[in-house]
Amino acid sequence: MPNLIIPILMYHQIDKAPPRGTPFRSLVVSQRMFKWQMRVIKALGYRGLSIGELEPYLLGQLHSKVVGITFDDGFRNVIDFGLPILQEMGFTATAYVLSSRSLKENSWDAAIGVPQKPLMTSRCIHEWISAGMEIGAHSISHQDLTLLSNQEAFRQISVSKSELAEITGGEIRHFCYPYGRFNGDHITMVREAGYQTATTVEPGRFRLGDDWLQMPRVMVARTHHPLLFALKAFAGRGDPRR
Repeated sequence: MPNLIIPILMYHQIDKAPPRGTPFRSLVVSQRMFKWQMRVIKALGYRGLSIGELEPYLLGQLHSKVVGITFDDGFRNVIDFGLPILQEMGFTATAYVLSSRSLKENSWDAAIGVPQKPLMTSRCIHEWISAGMEIGAHSISHQDLTLLSNQEAFRQISVSKSELAEITGGEIRHFCYPYGRFNGDHITMVREAGYQTATTVEPGRFRLGDDWLQMPRVMVARTHHPLLFALKAFAGRGDPRR
């Protein structure tokens, strides 16, 4: 059995950078840098895939040079500035969105000074899916699961699945822990809710045999120029299991 290692990239926003000193500024990757990063993937002979399309590779059933591409929170700018580049490269990706339709912006970040940006509407979600991309769940309203009762945590996990299935008209099979915070009870809840995978913010690359409900990812920042990007994604720089 091959020593399979698959990087799963974690993005948030594709947009112009906010002013210096803005919290989480590093998570806003410019359209130009994102295009360079996608070109690096292609130039190295890799294909960018959604989590769903990665599954046979995660199982070791297929073997090729592939990388997972994911976007947390469901920002509208991912469609405006990221989707055209993904389509140009022939890549697919998974966007983890919130199921609440009353949340229009990233209000959970407002108190710490993060600029408010529009989230994907139901229409945007359909546009994303129609382009061959995938939707995953990121809870109902971006709550820290570790601060909730078990009953409410399970509601955030399970109801987001059913609500997004109603919006998309398809099954929602993949989850992403809000803030990357979870414990053993939450892993059990994700499994009981019927998800196939769950991604974390733990640094690292997926290896054959890893827990599908605790998948590590490679965080991509706006300052990751093509060489640094390649070192992190494909050479394991910053991977504790390198």
